[in-house]
Amino acid sequence: MIIIGLTGSVASGKSTVAGWIAERGIAVHDADSAVHSLLAADGAAVPDIIARFGTSVLADDGGIDRKKLGNHVFEHPQDRKILESILHPMVRQHRDQFLVDHRRLGSKIVVLDVPLLFETGGDALCDYVIVVHAGEDTIRRRALARPGMTENKLAGILKTQMPASEKCQRADFVLDTDLPPDVTQQHLYSWLDDMPLDSDDSNPDMSKGNDDA
Repeated sequence: MIIIGLTGSVASGKSTVAGWIAERGIAVHDADSAVHSLLAADGAAVPDIIARFGTSVLADDGGIDRKKLGNHVFEHPQDRKILESILHPMVRQHRDQFLVDHRRLGSKIVVLDVPLLFETGGDALCDYVIVVHAGEDTIRRRALARPGMTENKLAGILKTQMPASEKCQRADFVLDTDLPPDVTQQHLYSWLDDMPLDSDDSNPDMSKGNDDA
């Protein structure tokens, strides 16, 4: 089974690309979605987060208010590592089960959609990595159009991420989302269509997944 990592800077267009991949019938594990489920009411991470950050980050439904938690971590950067120490192992377990399930199903290709793929060492598990890329002006315009985003918050997010230039250097395929969407989509599909599905190069060693993705 070929494992493809999908990553990119904030507002690079990665979620759109993940949707295009799913439309081709390729299973995508979305790390952000896994986090959402962990923080939802009755989510596995809720008790540990309350124990560390208190009830002030609770939402009305009993889950974690992601905006409140995000604001806390932004204002107290030292707490980011604590939050990551809670969430990353749970997301990793969720991801590993996804891979086990798809190996059993005989899937030829799966995609791991991880914002901090390189930063957490998750690329070690992947046979190929797609980096979704856009210029700085595009990133800024897209990001600031999001509800609740500010210049300071965007700067804080980018500070936690590897520079886009370095991500592109480490990629097997760089997908430019500054291009018209239909052109970008066709570039993606052409690359996927050239994937050597009968190759023996895919990584069967689950032990390589001992990262913090």
